Amino acid sequence: MKKMGARGLRWLKIVHLFFVSMWVGGAISLLMIFFLARPSGGDELYAVNMAMKLVDDFVIIPGANGCLLTGLVYGIWTRWGFFRHNWLKVKWAMTVAQIVFGTFWLGPWLNGNAAIAATERLGALQNPVYMHNYTMNAFWGPLQVSLILVMVWISVDKPWKGGKKNDRGPGG
Repeated sequence: MKKMGARGLRWLKIVHLFFVSMWVGGAISLLMIFFLARPSGGDELYAVNMAMKLVDDFVIIPGANGCLLTGLVYGIWTRWGFFRHNWLKVKWAMTVAQIVFGTFWLGPWLNGNAAIAATERLGALQNPVYMHNYTMNAFWGPLQVSLILVMVWISVDKPWKGGKKNDRGPGG
C-alpha cells in the first residue's frame, strides 16, 4: 500500500494533535468541573451535571474517536504501522481500553447522573444510583485522566522503542 508523503504526514500530525488536545483538555476540564463545582441548589446541580455531559459529548468523545481514527491512518498509511515498536503496542492497547471503558462505564455513569439531576434536582443527592455513579466517576475519572497523560508521555518519550534514537513517530 502506498505510504503518505511528508506533507500529508505533517497534516496528519496536526490533526492528531488537535484531537489529542481535545481529549486531554476535555478530560481535565471534566475533572475540574467535577471536583471544583459546589452547587448549592437543585438547578445548579443539574447545570453542573449538564456541563459535564456537554464536555463529554462534544469534546472528549470526538477527541478520543479522532485520536483513534488518526491513529488508524498512521498505522495504515505511514511507515509506523501498528506494531513496529512496543510503545505503539502499549499506546494502541491503552487507547482502545480507555475508549471502551469510557463508552460502557464512565459515559453511562455521567449521563445517568445528568438524567437523574434533570428530574430530581437536589433530591438526586439522596438517590442511591446517582451517588453510586458519582462515586464511580470520582474514582475512575482521575485514573482515566492519568492514563491519558501517560499516553501523552509515551507518545513524546517513546520508551521501549528499540529503533533509531531520533526516530520520530506519531505525536512526536
